[in-house]
Amino acid sequence: MGIDKEQFLLKFRNDSRIISVMAVDNPKQLPSLTDGFDILLLIVTNDLSLNNHTTNYIRDDSRIQERWVDPSSIEQWVRQGHNRNILHWLLKGEILLDQNTYLEGLRHRILEFPADLREHKLLVEFSLFLRKYLQSKEYILDEHLLDAYNNILEALHHWARIVIIEDGYHPEITVWRQIRAINPGVYKLYEELTMSKETLKQRVQLVLLACEFSVMSKMERCCEAFIQILRENDKAFSSDELQQHGQLIEIKTELPLLLNKLVKKGLIKEVAVLIDEETSEIELRYTSV
Repeated sequence: MGIDKEQFLLKFRNDSRIISVMAVDNPKQLPSLTDGFDILLLIVTNDLSLNNHTTNYIRDDSRIQERWVDPSSIEQWVRQGHNRNILHWLLKGEILLDQNTYLEGLRHRILEFPADLREHKLLVEFSLFLRKYLQSKEYILDEHLLDAYNNILEALHHWARIVIIEDGYHPEITVWRQIRAINPGVYKLYEELTMSKETLKQRVQLVLLACEFSVMSKMERCCEAFIQILRENDKAFSSDELQQHGQLIEIKTELPLLLNKLVKKGLIKEVAVLIDEETSEIELRYTSV
């Protein structure tokens, strides 16, 4: 018999530090979603000192993990997508306690997948795609075939996530099963890359070519959220200012490469600003076209 979840309600409902509690059962096909525990308890707290606090224990023969997190962090997880399990937890978990319907509202926003969140996720995925795609191109020129293969496989994974987001869905943990139903063409490329009888170099070159024609043409669409930030400001931004921008933190590492590509494509403008007359040092700044 499984544990009676009513016990958790009794444990937490009078705790003033707790906003909401969600129980996520271990999905037997993907036990890593709950780190192998029988039950994951996601506890949303207003006590910042408990943020990211984790406790593991056994109760009634069930292995349980408690994860405490504040609302800001959980919403950042959803926005950034770094924690791939969070969507499964929030959409599939059982809400046991929910002050002011916090988790219910968050679940509704996720299912709604508002335009601003879609645009942000497209920007993040494209930035990651671009890095892996260009690294694969460099590796294959130097005949580093395994490195080229590894990078183009990761690029293809980001391409799949872009396609899923464009179709109005959140990418799931099992992206390839999801993409097979949404876009068989991208799934076919994955099969060609991983299972074709062609040489490794030929397989990588095939996907690189497909990326060049199909995904690179999506640059303007995927970078709309970034371009809009430039449009909304009269001044030209320095690279450092953009890297510190609140809406661009997730792509901070990828931003210099992305800026270079957007300038070359004519999607944004590079402005030279003299910052030191003695040394004739010129700073590059960026604005909308």
